[in-house]
Amino acid sequence: MKLPMVNMPNLVSGKIGLTQLLCLTLFSSSWAWAVGQSVEDLLSTRSAEAEIEALIVQGISEHRLPGCVVIAGNGREIFYHRAFGCRQIQPTRKSMEKNTLFDLASLTKPLATSACVMKLWEQGELKLSDPVAKYLPEFQGNGKSKITIRQLLTHQGGLIPDNHLREYDGGVERAFEKINALKLVAQPGSTFIYSDVGFIVLAKLVEKVSGCKLDKYCQTELWSKLDMTETGFSPEPSLRKRAAATEPRKGVWMNGVVHDPRAFRLNGVAGHAGLFSTAEDLAIYAQMWLGRGALDGQQIFASETVDVMTQAYQVSRGIRGLGWDKQTGYSTNRAEGMSASAYGHGGFTGTAIWIDPEQDLFYVFLSNRVHPDGKGSVNRLIGKIGQILVEKNAAENQTLGNRNERLTGVRTGLDCLIQQAFQPLYGKRIGLITNQTGRTHDGNWNVDALGQSEHVDLVRLFSPEHGIEGLLDQPLIGDSRMEERAMDVVSLYGEVRRPTAKQLEDIDCLVFDIQDVGTRFYTYISTLQYALKAAAEQGIRFVVLDRPNPVGGHKVQGPVLEPELVSFVGCHPLPICHGMTVGELARMFATDLQIDVDLCVIPVENWKRGQYFDETGLAWVNPSPNIRNLNQAILYPGVGLLEYTNVSVGRGTEAPFEIVGAPWVDRFQLADRLNRAKIEGVRFMPLSFTPQSSKHAGDLCHGVSIRITDREKVSPVRLGFEMAMAFRDDYAASWQSESFGLLLGSERLLEAFMNGALWPQLQEVYLPRLNEFKRRREPFLIYK
Repeated sequence: MKLPMVNMPNLVSGKIGLTQLLCLTLFSSSWAWAVGQSVEDLLSTRSAEAEIEALIVQGISEHRLPGCVVIAGNGREIFYHRAFGCRQIQPTRKSMEKNTLFDLASLTKPLATSACVMKLWEQGELKLSDPVAKYLPEFQGNGKSKITIRQLLTHQGGLIPDNHLREYDGGVERAFEKINALKLVAQPGSTFIYSDVGFIVLAKLVEKVSGCKLDKYCQTELWSKLDMTETGFSPEPSLRKRAAATEPRKGVWMNGVVHDPRAFRLNGVAGHAGLFSTAEDLAIYAQMWLGRGALDGQQIFASETVDVMTQAYQVSRGIRGLGWDKQTGYSTNRAEGMSASAYGHGGFTGTAIWIDPEQDLFYVFLSNRVHPDGKGSVNRLIGKIGQILVEKNAAENQTLGNRNERLTGVRTGLDCLIQQAFQPLYGKRIGLITNQTGRTHDGNWNVDALGQSEHVDLVRLFSPEHGIEGLLDQPLIGDSRMEERAMDVVSLYGEVRRPTAKQLEDIDCLVFDIQDVGTRFYTYISTLQYALKAAAEQGIRFVVLDRPNPVGGHKVQGPVLEPELVSFVGCHPLPICHGMTVGELARMFATDLQIDVDLCVIPVENWKRGQYFDETGLAWVNPSPNIRNLNQAILYPGVGLLEYTNVSVGRGTEAPFEIVGAPWVDRFQLADRLNRAKIEGVRFMPLSFTPQSSKHAGDLCHGVSIRITDREKVSPVRLGFEMAMAFRDDYAASWQSESFGLLLGSERLLEAFMNGALWPQLQEVYLPRLNEFKRRREPFLIYK
């Protein structure tokens, strides 16, 4: 595969190139004179290319590395590819070239070992929740029987970082005997301990499950399909001739021979180190990941596999992917400004790769910083170079992004699933949790799309509150049957609110596809959480077909639910307006509650956090009987706070959540007070109305109609509190305030409210926990 290259200007004028010049003058006090510019001069240049050059020149002069190759690009093209310095300075000098071969060291972990494990998972050969001992029974001794594959991939297996080198001296089989005899140093799943041993074990697992060694499996399933002809273990002599030197071993310089001593004793093929490659090959690999597993029309990994492998997994000291680093103490080579969805890894020899799908960006830095004496240091240099590339990419894309941001139609997770020919569900027996909102962009129901697919077996439907058609507004809903589709519907809003073991015994995968409204006490997300737990208990996969948050994902407002108040109308410590999609929430639930489930989120395409539903191009389907338009969804988080009190919130009228009142309210007085409060984005008009059902059914009520004037400025939480304060202060004898706290989710906030606090004082009570939540949710966000 030939990668398109954007032409770059020459960075150094003159007849001698910078690479040769640096190599000739390396470790010379006259290096700055030879280049003709000082580092300060270069750094003052506005060109991103010149800034990168200056940093590398300085690093070489400070003996941090002898040379490097840097390549960067997006999913379509390479926009930067340069070589600097020398690939060897002892015993003779050799210039660094763009096609230099590098010992990748620990990049082996995500690029080879983890990728192979995930390929086997994708093929159904193993489950991430399986104990490793299920496949390697000899490994289970000394408390290791419960270590799962997922725990090894996230360095939470409780294993030692490295066992003693002498334990590898007796050959491969003897080395594994020593590994099998190791004791735990921590309880599995409890502590992040970066462990080479864990990945050596994973390589053995790949060999056992696939029937061939790691290097052969990689070649068959990865490198050959991507035409990565310069990637592999134990390079051929022709490739070794252009390898970057590392250190001497027993007096012989290592060129194209693995530097890691344990991998060397394992014959050059190990799960933690041993892989070699070039910058251009790794660019191909990165572009495949940016393409969510696809490149040049070829699907190497299912997009589901990419999502599962690269999503955020909270560990005791940061956030990891499966095999990938995301944000830990090992992330000093990660560029500032990368999004929460970015993932990457570093290698001991001076290598790193980082991929940011949100920004459509990757960068690869390859050096032999251990040459000649093992004393080089490049991680912070890599991070600085990455930051320059991130900023350059963002600046160049900003204008184009602003122009196109709202012009591309949004495709839901269901649309993407269909586009993928149901590949993530291929051959599975499906239980579908859905209702009337599970529609494609052209209006087809997911029940029909899945039911008519020859690739999956739709076994059973599960429905949330309001039933499968979203028309019921009653306390309990029983099971039913859709005769026209010969399909049983299990209600998850009856006496039992989660799928039972019996209901899941003939199901391989639960699929969740329901449109949420972005409010903590809207119970569809409780159904999501309960079903996640049920799937984990039965060891079945859980797939979320994501949908946009209809009120946008940019507003995060209101008190965070206090843990002791968790219930079906508040299942998790979320603020009233959480600003997340159901897919993002599923990721948070699984991590926060340590739900050990094979979770896959199929994301929405082309949706931005600042978009409201009417900007998506999708057709509105009422998510519940009383949320009938977007304005009602925007107002619901605030107005809904009142509905357990003796105030009508418009149920039983044509405008639920857009009108509020009661028989004992002075409509003019209430409208005047609320307008004087100057709540941004809304105005209030006095009116009278008679609900036909629900609160005050058949009684003439007086109150206000709420008109949205600027939805970007609306704070629904403040709106709800200002109305509650009006009832508290002006109608104390009539308003049943004791029920106001049922959806509020905070005893401290309720106490402050009941003691007469005004809006500024109420904010002071809940803002600290809200700000903490905003930080906590970042790793789980999928969209920017």
